[in-house]
Amino acid sequence: MTREIFLAALVARLLRMLFHTVRLHVIDRSGFLERPDAEPTIITFWHNRIPAIALGFLRKYHHRKGVVVLTSPSKDGDILSGVMARLGMGSVRGSSSRRGSAALRELSLKLAEGYDLAITPDGPRGPKYSLGPGVIFLAQKTGAPILPVHARYHHAWRLKTWDAFSIPLPFSRVDIILDHDFCVDPSLADLEPERLKLEELLKTNAQLLDDPS
Repeated sequence: MTREIFLAALVARLLRMLFHTVRLHVIDRSGFLERPDAEPTIITFWHNRIPAIALGFLRKYHHRKGVVVLTSPSKDGDILSGVMARLGMGSVRGSSSRRGSAALRELSLKLAEGYDLAITPDGPRGPKYSLGPGVIFLAQKTGAPILPVHARYHHAWRLKTWDAFSIPLPFSRVDIILDHDFCVDPSLADLEPERLKLEELLKTNAQLLDDPS
């Protein structure tokens, strides 16, 4: 067993054990959970919210065809891809610097096959809360709606990483908010306003929800 396979198995098991103790509160502003037959969707959230949204929302509440996660083509991405596989999700490997065009093609195919996508637009290395253009471009190209998702940890470990990656404490509460989904106008020539709108929405909510008070 390689190091990456061992770590993926260990992390997945620890996260499942942890989330058996966590109290989840889901607020669905979009009505997404009431539309199990809705078109494939691009679920978008910040990198430091991965544990809460992957286990708290995608694994527990997502009951559609399936979810495919965009992960980086690095060794860290190997581990994350392995963790997601053990949680019942697929993965596409790519980032803005490696396999970007190939990843966009593969993600488009997965949407066409009926899968939802999960994308952290500031990953894998930031800057924190800075949204790259890929998710907006993909939404316009495919016509798939973007579903912004936010998470609040009431008590958490905050790691000393570039994004302050956070893991909820055992027996703590996690709030998950599904915001209103939206589509990108296919006729738009300039996507920067849409990118800024989504970045501001995710960033503002993250900064509010980072406040433990």
